[in-house]
Amino acid sequence: MEWFNVGRIVNTHGIHGEVRVLSTTDFEEERFAVGNKLAAFKKGDKKPTWITITSMRRHKNFILLMFEGMNNINLVEPFKEGMLKITKDQMTDDLLEENEYFFHEIIGCTVISEEGETIGIVHDILQTGANDVWVVKDSKKEYYIPYIEEIVKDIDVENKKIVIHVMEGLL
Repeated sequence: MEWFNVGRIVNTHGIHGEVRVLSTTDFEEERFAVGNKLAAFKKGDKKPTWITITSMRRHKNFILLMFEGMNNINLVEPFKEGMLKITKDQMTDDLLEENEYFFHEIIGCTVISEEGETIGIVHDILQTGANDVWVVKDSKKEYYIPYIEEIVKDIDVENKKIVIHVMEGLL
């Protein structure tokens, strides 16, 4: 089964079973909604525990969650430093706007110039606030490609291929 991280449980919060989560998703309201089911992986475990969210609130830079049937610190303590994940089936395209993609759809794509020259493969995505920047690597170099209309001309996630316009100074 393919898993996607949506948050990391960094600590417990209080004695009533709340956990402090550092979000790794752009869709916090949907992923951490009351009633939503997530897979909780304890640190080092390969097998998840399915949990249902019963409470969600923000506190500073964290999201505080409570899980069904886990209403004290002793029950949630084992999840400390664990990961919250979803399956590919839980990812829905209706969360995305036009010309938006999930990171896993972009990472691994081969980047090609309009002239047909292979630039490299997308290895990472940096979120800068203004626009995402793709980290593209070939065997020798690393390039930073901004995800903007002037540069990215075509994205084919089915064939894992991206065509870009190479502006002067880009590479």
